[in-house]
Amino acid sequence: MQVLTEAPERPAQQVIETERFVLRPPRTSDAGLLSMYAGDLRVARNSRSLPHPMPPGATEAFVARALKPETEEKVWILDGSDHGLSEVLGVISLKPLDRDQCEVAFWVGPSFWGTGLARTALRAIVEANPLACKTMFAAIFQDNQASARVVTACGFAYIGDAEAYSVSRGAHVPTWTYLRKL
Repeated sequence: MQVLTEAPERPAQQVIETERFVLRPPRTSDAGLLSMYAGDLRVARNSRSLPHPMPPGATEAFVARALKPETEEKVWILDGSDHGLSEVLGVISLKPLDRDQCEVAFWVGPSFWGTGLARTALRAIVEANPLACKTMFAAIFQDNQASARVVTACGFAYIGDAEAYSVSRGAHVPTWTYLRKL
C-alpha cells in the first residue's frame, strides 16, 4: 500500500510595502494597464522581452504565467492605489539563477518616469531579498542611462559590457552588467 501525501504548498509571494506604493503579485485585473504601459514603444525598447507592437493576449499570458505557482521568476506590480496613485505604476521581477544568484529587471510607465519609483522599487526588493539571493545582477541597455542611474543608486556596481537580444528592436543591443552582493 502506498500512502500519498500532498506536496507542501509553496509560500505565498511576499508583498513588500514602501512609503509610496506596494509591491504585490500581479492580478488578472492588471492586464489593461500593463498592456497600455508595456505597449508603449519607449518601455518596450528598454526591455529584452517586450514585443512592439504588443500582440493581442500577450499581457494576459504574461499575468497568467506569473501567477502559476511553479513559475520560478517572481513578478511584482508597483501598486500605488493606497497612496493616491495608479493601481499599476510598473513591474519589477527577480529571476533565480544558479549559486544563489538572481537577475532583477524593472520598468515604470512613462508617465511616472523621473519620479524615483524605479529606485524605490529596486531598493525595496534589495532590502527584502525575497528569493534569499547572495548576489543580484542587472543588465541595462547602454542607451538607457536612466536605468543605469537607478541600479548604481541602489548599490549595484558595474562589472562589464555584454549584449542582449531585444524583442522590440529585433536585434542584439549592447548592455552594461551590474552586480550587487547581499
